[in-house]
Amino acid sequence: MIHVHITKEIKRFKGTEKFLVQTDFSVGAVTHISGPSGAGKTTLLRIIAGLVKPEHGHITFEGETWLNTTENLYLPTQARKVGFVFQDYALFPNMTVKEHLSFGTKDVELIQRLLILGKMERFIDQRPRELSGGQQQRLSILRALTTRPRLLLMDEPFSALDQALKAELVPDLKLLLIEMKTTCLVSTHYPLELKGFADFYFEL
Repeated sequence: MIHVHITKEIKRFKGTEKFLVQTDFSVGAVTHISGPSGAGKTTLLRIIAGLVKPEHGHITFEGETWLNTTENLYLPTQARKVGFVFQDYALFPNMTVKEHLSFGTKDVELIQRLLILGKMERFIDQRPRELSGGQQQRLSILRALTTRPRLLLMDEPFSALDQALKAELVPDLKLLLIEMKTTCLVSTHYPLELKGFADFYFEL
């Protein structure tokens, strides 16, 4: 179980607001995080990843404390073994597709499997500027999986994919997450794209 109980201030155009999250997410499952624009979905994912510190709260994952503001305990991002698919992809401009994947693992079989999963075999020597938006998004997903993360956080991960490709990728991705025993939290404005992928639903 991943338990999240946090309070975080968000700066708005007309001032500052607070949002409170208190919930449990099931380990090994895929949970769809929903909410209107500005509700704090991206901020929530970044807090869980350890990229943003909330004002108050605590986070535990399978009994391991990641955050406890009362005790001033803060586990750094790299120690949480979290994979993150960023909305803007966050790719390294000087790295090829193959180099992106090799950066996270030296497991040649896993790299090949991920290339097939994302249908990226033909693009292994290309850099982000040579890829389409959909190809960059797929690479971002594949890169996040190279470390076999305990927790995968995905922020609008399928927005640049066409329907046909999405229909092929999502079921295979779900099977891989089950095999890796990876818990997954997905933020998206389009719940229909998660049909057959998400096991649970949570709204901010």
